[in-house]
This record gives sequence, structure tokens and C-alpha cells, in this order.
Amino acid sequence: MTDQTSDVHVARAHRPPKAEFTVYFAIIFLAALPLAVIAWVLTLVRQGDMNTKGPIARAWSQARIITPMIFSA
Repeated sequence: MTDQTSDVHVARAHRPPKAEFTVYFAIIFLAALPLAVIAWVLTLVRQGDMNTKGPIARAWSQARIITPMIFSA
């Protein structure tokens, strides 16, 4: 009998196309931006603290989290 377990092929990591990833990132960032502004204003009103993450940073973070999820699915 042949040992089938020793012939293991190394799977390379699949990288999404750069242009497609950038387009999805931009769409998600633009969709998250109004919600991030609302969340930032509410945090500012409640806490009165300007040291919180700004709306652009919040939207950028959300886009960085969501976009890879789309490509890994």
C-alpha cells in the first residue's frame, strides 16, 4: 500500500486582487463613515471628551475589519 499522507501539498495563501480589494474597502469605508460620525458625536456629547477616536479613524477601522471578512468567505 502507498502512504497517501506523506504526499502533502503546501497550500499557498490566496491573496485577493489588489484593485478589487481597494474598491470593496472604499465602498465599505464610505458606508461606515456616516455611522461613525453619528457614533463619534454621541460619544462626544455623552463624555465631552475630544480624546476619543475620530469619525474617519472609526470608519477606517470598520472597513479594515469587514473587508477581509468578505474575501475570506
